[in-house]
Amino acid sequence: MTGIEINKNLQIAIEASLKAGEEIMQVYDTAFDVEMKEDKSPLTEADKKANDIINSFLQPTPIPIISEENKQIDYDVRKKWDTCWIVDPVDGTKEFIKRNGEFTVNIALVHNGKPQLGVIYVPATKTLYYADVLKKQAFKSELTSHNTSIEDVLEQSKPLQTKPTTNNIEIVGSRSHMSQETLDFVDELKTSGKKVEIVSKGSSLKFCLVAEGNADIYPRFAPTMEWDTAAGQAICNAVGVQVISNETQKSLLYNKENLLNPWFLVSKQ
Repeated sequence: MTGIEINKNLQIAIEASLKAGEEIMQVYDTAFDVEMKEDKSPLTEADKKANDIINSFLQPTPIPIISEENKQIDYDVRKKWDTCWIVDPVDGTKEFIKRNGEFTVNIALVHNGKPQLGVIYVPATKTLYYADVLKKQAFKSELTSHNTSIEDVLEQSKPLQTKPTTNNIEIVGSRSHMSQETLDFVDELKTSGKKVEIVSKGSSLKFCLVAEGNADIYPRFAPTMEWDTAAGQAICNAVGVQVISNETQKSLLYNKENLLNPWFLVSKQ
């Protein structure tokens, strides 16, 4: 789609995600090792290499960075930031290890706690989602190579469009983390007379399914961190989809003292 004017920081984030995706796929095609971090989450060489690449693109901006794989900075310092990057170099490391292709690169720019720009890249399929919340623009670009120029990315871009409301509710469920609370939520919808179908996906692709009209609701009643959700929330917010905290009944906020998210619900309502 031609005629798209792109924010400079969004362009940097897109370029970083493509280069990181290329590196991730090089590791994906090898017999890689898996380490376990202190929180028992898995870590591979792909996480580390992708993080180094993304840092090399974002550090010159010079906006501070919160990344899953960077050393976390004390809140006494972070609370002075009005703008920051929030990064997950490989979201869905479990899916990466299973080699099912459902892992992503997540890069978001947050201002005063609210996502303003978001990029989600799916290296296994070379599919790119990106959004500018202030412009209310979100796009999907299906690429043929990680080494694609920004001009070609824009040329291949198609606007995201959410699904019309019907009595058939498609709910996105996590590939690896379906909690009992989520199952209870599904049962409650069924008893209200809705026809409910579960669509399973890994990583931040769950946000993309709602934003591009392939699902209605994504309930997340299990732990996530800010880097798991910031880019996805930007893409959803740009097309009018809300990401609402179960605690506050307001939008999820970022660069909090505790980087752990509350439970949340993604939907147009």
